[in-house]
Amino acid sequence: MQAPHIPVLLNEVLDYLAPNGGTYVDGTFGAGGYTRAILQANPKNKVIAFDRDPTTQQTAEQFQTQFGDRFAFIQDCFSHMSNYLTDKVDGIVLDIGVSSMQIDTPERGFSLRFNGPLDMRMGDAGATAADLIKTLPESQLANILYKYGEERQSRKIAHALKAHMPTTTGEMAEIIHHIMPRPKDGSDSATRSFQALRIAVNDELGELERTLESSPHLLKAGGRLVVVSFHSLEDRIVKDYLTQNSAKATHHNKYAPHQQEQGLLHILTKKPVQASSEELAQNPRAHSAKLRAAQRTEVQI
Repeated sequence: MQAPHIPVLLNEVLDYLAPNGGTYVDGTFGAGGYTRAILQANPKNKVIAFDRDPTTQQTAEQFQTQFGDRFAFIQDCFSHMSNYLTDKVDGIVLDIGVSSMQIDTPERGFSLRFNGPLDMRMGDAGATAADLIKTLPESQLANILYKYGEERQSRKIAHALKAHMPTTTGEMAEIIHHIMPRPKDGSDSATRSFQALRIAVNDELGELERTLESSPHLLKAGGRLVVVSFHSLEDRIVKDYLTQNSAKATHHNKYAPHQQEQGLLHILTKKPVQASSEELAQNPRAHSAKLRAAQRTEVQI
């Protein structure tokens, strides 16, 4: 039996999104945890949900049956939401990274706990992790492991992967374990490499950057952006973007040498919001989760 999917930081997401009779985007629909909570928070709320994973279609159909025209689903990357939204929205929420359902499905190739094909794609198109290992130059593969996984043994691992060309998660893990024995603390020495390949296969950081750039254009004045991330690289991208776009722009001229204009966003979270001890006891996945939020200002784009 798979463990039920528990939305991470759900109460905190609702607090910062503050859904109150508007239209909201759930950019990472998954099992629909955030979407359901938003729709139930106010009978006038509407949600437009995005997910590139085709396996979410069945859940989306159930939501459409239950919530009717208050819910719409688009099977595509959340970075493409500007292609579909005809009107500005009241809020956007993103839960970055791999979902519990993807991790718990062996044939998706995301988890070290199961042996399955070395796939790791969140959607159903593009190169798999096995394809990257096979086609990328060893130096580029090593760079991926180091940049996205912060793996110090990236060159040794890349060399071994190119030499053996694994096609399953079990084969890849075994290759890495031969280079780096499992630590005594119970963690897995292959985790960082798996994470790095997954990020590369799905262009996860690029997806996040493009979505952040488009978000202010999609939000109404006063609309809110809420992002939950699980990795230091993701959190750094979100933090830097919010900081850069909340800073006041200074204009110098002879009439108003220190005139300032408000930034596009007002940061609502001075520090990242993390899970309470009560939530961590119920949902260990929330351990590394960090929530950052901002509100769209009145500045015109």
